[in-house]
Amino acid sequence: ALMVTDPVPNVIAALIACLLMGKFRCIDMESAYKSIHWPTLILIVGMLPFALALQKTGGVDLIVGALISAVGEMGPRVMLASLFALCAIIGLFISNTATAVLMAPIALGTAQQMGISPYPFAMTIAIAASAAFMTPVSSPVNTLVLGPGNYRFVDFVRIGVPFTLLVMVVSVITIPWFFPF
Repeated sequence: ALMVTDPVPNVIAALIACLLMGKFRCIDMESAYKSIHWPTLILIVGMLPFALALQKTGGVDLIVGALISAVGEMGPRVMLASLFALCAIIGLFISNTATAVLMAPIALGTAQQMGISPYPFAMTIAIAASAAFMTPVSSPVNTLVLGPGNYRFVDFVRIGVPFTLLVMVVSVITIPWFFPF
């Protein structure tokens, strides 16, 4: 109800809900502790200083400048496609969560440099990082099904690349409808 009516930020509403579940014994502390996916939490916490370091050392500005000079004149949709592709390429080597943490400041800086709304850029990064189909490394889910499904690395590439391209085209076309520049 707090999230829908918006009297407080969603993070606060979620925290209140967690505290109420504990207060009314819907969940005990041991179950709550076990339900936290610690590797993901540690990954995000570890990547945040790296993203901050990229910002403070000028790495983000360097990447944004390179993107702007390479495709900035072609318009915001081409920039969205470029950011999606860069995010997908980085996602080949690290998890989708870490990719989103690293790419978000770059996307927001690019939107700011272009003088347009950051919302389509942030959503593009969220979708691109979630479209982690191309390698088993990209997402824990891919890694989990690799062995039991008897899949090979090339199976992910063969199916994942065309599917990622399809998601990129659909995203670049539809995101600006929902989040205008």
